[in-house]
Amino acid sequence: MYEAYPTGVIRLSDVVSALSLALDLTEGQPMGHAVRSCLIGMRIAEHLQLSGEERSDLYYALLLKDAGCSTNASRMSHILGSDDIQAKREVKFEDWTKPSVSGLRYLMRNILPGHSVPKKLLRAVIVGINQSRNNAEMIGARCERGATIALKIGMSELTSQAIHSLDEHWDGGGYPDHLRGEEIPLLSRIMNVSQTVEAFASARGPGAGVAAAQERSGSWFDPELARIVEELGCEESLWQTMMSPGLRDHVLAMEPGAAIAASKERIDSICNAFAEVIDAKSPYTYHHSIGVAKAATEIAEGLGLDPVTVNLVRRAALLHDIGKLSVSNTILEKPGKLDENEWRVMKAHPVYTRAIVRLISGFQHLAFVAGAHHERLDGRGYPDNLTSAELPLTARILCVADIYQALTEDRPYRKSLSDEVVFKMMDEDVDTRIDGDCLQSLKQRHEIPSSANALSAKA
Repeated sequence: MYEAYPTGVIRLSDVVSALSLALDLTEGQPMGHAVRSCLIGMRIAEHLQLSGEERSDLYYALLLKDAGCSTNASRMSHILGSDDIQAKREVKFEDWTKPSVSGLRYLMRNILPGHSVPKKLLRAVIVGINQSRNNAEMIGARCERGATIALKIGMSELTSQAIHSLDEHWDGGGYPDHLRGEEIPLLSRIMNVSQTVEAFASARGPGAGVAAAQERSGSWFDPELARIVEELGCEESLWQTMMSPGLRDHVLAMEPGAAIAASKERIDSICNAFAEVIDAKSPYTYHHSIGVAKAATEIAEGLGLDPVTVNLVRRAALLHDIGKLSVSNTILEKPGKLDENEWRVMKAHPVYTRAIVRLISGFQHLAFVAGAHHERLDGRGYPDNLTSAELPLTARILCVADIYQALTEDRPYRKSLSDEVVFKMMDEDVDTRIDGDCLQSLKQRHEIPSSANALSAKA
């Protein structure tokens, strides 16, 4: 029913461009933001007649520009007392470097929703007083983590540096180092204007994107790059391509030079790096994906599966929660029961996981496994209510590993549980929620007797 694990060559750009869609989600942008920014940035590079090596470094920097964005999500949510994803989405349209009526309205919309005006105003004053320090902390963390992630997946030093300086401004008012003018790496300058133009153009039309570049020319942006954007504003075909269904294929074809093949080792490093991105979204999930991968590998090896299948399960485990980057930290870190709307948002994350991962050529089965981690053998799971007959062993392994890891971690509503308690609880769910053979394999790796009695307590 499902396609076997790929054995052919996979393009690096195919993997990175697909996973970039998850980075868009945690920045509050429509999926494809990074790919669309890449299209604009590469057209600017053509105008500047950059070398092939520079264009290659820029290409991957544009796709990975938001690799550090999950690092500051929890902090932003706590500063504003609200939905970090909505706040990030809306701030793209604000010039937060100077006071304005629009900026005040942004704060009042995003600070302590549902609270009284006096409380909101008090928090707004506190935010304003601490703005410089908060910006340095949050943008600095984002830039540092993004640059590190790029190096971990084998990108060049120039690509890493470009990501690190993404949020610097031409007038020195940016972060993290307050670089000014041509002190800012050229690739960073291109990326900054490209992402802003894309956000405005996608939401309000190409004219708004060009206008934003002109308005911030000399403050946020290199005036020469703003001038090039003005020229690009007349290229109707560019904006049509940007909004076309075939955009990703077009951007894949734009990869400078010969397409770079992603070795198995490099794909593994990308999966590991993106697991770090996912887990950084909340302090409660800081090692979750890595832990699920470890448990899933233990189960698969204990069942005697072949190395290729073991590696498929491990990669699926590393990426299984990539769709959770779409979930606000107000939901992820809520200490009480989720309401109906919050639960609906949470239940959508496996759908995003599957949609993103399946875009990678040959990853259809891996995407299915990764997106099925909340399914149950009795058909009462989500998002698709799959039954035991529809869940292959690879998916069953991941279900067990995810439950085990979640129960052994702290959550906003409870402390972590011991292996003994967790395995007794999981015994109760054998043949209804989880596969008994997979659970037994994990128990053996943790030296837990198979005769453990079940508890009546639930997670």
